[in-house]
Amino acid sequence: MNKKAELPFDEVLIREYLLDNPDFFARYPELLLAMRIPHEQRGAVSLVERRQEMLRSRVTQLEEEITSLLAMASRNEQIYMFNTALSLKLLQAEDLGDLRQILSSELQKQFQFTHVRLITVHDIDSELSNIWSERLKQGYYFGRLTQNESKRLFGCEVGSVALSRLSQQCGQVIFAIASQDPMHFHPEMDNLLLDQLKQLLDHLLPKL
Repeated sequence: MNKKAELPFDEVLIREYLLDNPDFFARYPELLLAMRIPHEQRGAVSLVERRQEMLRSRVTQLEEEITSLLAMASRNEQIYMFNTALSLKLLQAEDLGDLRQILSSELQKQFQFTHVRLITVHDIDSELSNIWSERLKQGYYFGRLTQNESKRLFGCEVGSVALSRLSQQCGQVIFAIASQDPMHFHPEMDNLLLDQLKQLLDHLLPKL
């Protein structure tokens, strides 16, 4: 016979009662030390010990979340400050060649990217057309490229890339950034930096 069926009480009712009466153990504190809970490493522990352990675990989790949020806020602030300074420099560009040089040198200096390019896609170029139509269906692409794609975009193999298609006012232009690190750009990353740069280039390129 099922052992649980022999119990003279309903566990669900007890659970609901304790949830509705969180002060129950305050009225019967002796139960806290009398009750034992199985523990994988320490055998059996009291309810108080188990609660303390759960609270410590929760505090550790919250500390890690706060640290992560602070790191993200700091990173976003750095990106904002960099983009502000870069925008002022790009606004002073006298022609397209000047803009390309400023964009490339500043991004490479700040983030150690290996390549930064603005690439025009021509219909007769099947490799670039395929990247434009397949890789950039969503407007952005983060991750790895094939050997042929890497060589067509950058002239050599690269680790990982961030690609963005600029607005139609700029023509069929790909804004391409490459890193030597294969894991630097990945599909799960946010597009804050790239999106801000794309908006700036969408504004500037038609005027040059």
